[in-house]
Amino acid sequence: MQLIQNILSFNQILTVSLLGWFVAQVLKTIINFILLGKFQLERMWGDGGMPSAHSATVCAMVIATGRCVGVDSAIFAVASVVAIITMHDAMGVRHETGEQAKVLNQMIDQWIEVSEKNAPFLQNMHLKEMVGHTPLQVVAGVLVGAAVGFLYPLA
Repeated sequence: MQLIQNILSFNQILTVSLLGWFVAQVLKTIINFILLGKFQLERMWGDGGMPSAHSATVCAMVIATGRCVGVDSAIFAVASVVAIITMHDAMGVRHETGEQAKVLNQMIDQWIEVSEKNAPFLQNMHLKEMVGHTPLQVVAGVLVGAAVGFLYPLA
C-alpha cells in the first residue's frame, strides 16, 4: 500500500511540474503577443522569455515534492538542488549564450553585406538568441511555479 501511495505522489509531482511549465509557456506567449503585437505560436515551446518556464517547472516540482513527501525527505533535497542548478544555469550560461549569439548574428549580417558570394551560406548560420533568462524572468518563473505548486490540489 505504501508503494502505491509513493507512486501516486511521484505522479502528482510530475503533473504539477508539467502544469507549471504549461502555465509559464502560455503566459510567455501572451506577454510576447502584447509586447510585439503579433502572435508567435513558437513561444509556446521556445526557450527564453518572460516568465522562465524552466524556473516555473522546477519550482512547481520543489513545492509539490515538499507537499507530497515532506521537506525532510531525500527527494525534496534532490528536487531543490536540481531547481537551484536549473535556475542558475538559465541566468548564467544559457543567458550568456544568447548574448553571444546576438553578437555573432550581427557579425554574420555584416559579412553578408560585404561579401555577396557568401550570402547564401551565411544566411543559414544565424544562431538562436532567446535561450536564457534575465534574473527578472527567472523570478517571474519562480512565482508562477510556486503559485501552481501551492494551488494545485494534492491528494
